[in-house]
Amino acid sequence: MYAIIKTGGKQYRVEEGDTLYVEKLAGEEGDKLELSDVLAIGGDDGLKFGTPLLEGAKVSATIVKQGRGKKIIIFKYKAKKGYRRKQGHRQPYTKLEIGSIQA
Repeated sequence: MYAIIKTGGKQYRVEEGDTLYVEKLAGEEGDKLELSDVLAIGGDDGLKFGTPLLEGAKVSATIVKQGRGKKIIIFKYKAKKGYRRKQGHRQPYTKLEIGSIQA
C-alpha cells in the first residue's frame, strides 16, 4: 500500500518503512507525527483519490533527524562594474520514517 502526501508545498509518494527528507517540521528527534494531508491511497484494492484530500486518511511518521542541507552559494556579478555579492544558504530539513498508512 502506498500514499501520496503533501507537506512543505511538495507532494511525496510514500510506503510503509520509507525514509524521506521533507521541509522542516516542528518537533524533536523521536517524536511521532500524523500527516493528514493525504491526496491519494493506492494498493491491491485500487486507487482512491481525494477532492483534494481524502477524508479520514492519515500517515503516521517518526522524526529521525532534524538537520541542514549542503551549502549552496549565491553569487551575483556584473561585468566591468565592480559589483560582486556572495551569499550562502543551508536549507533546513526533517528526515522522516513512515510508520503506517490508514485509509
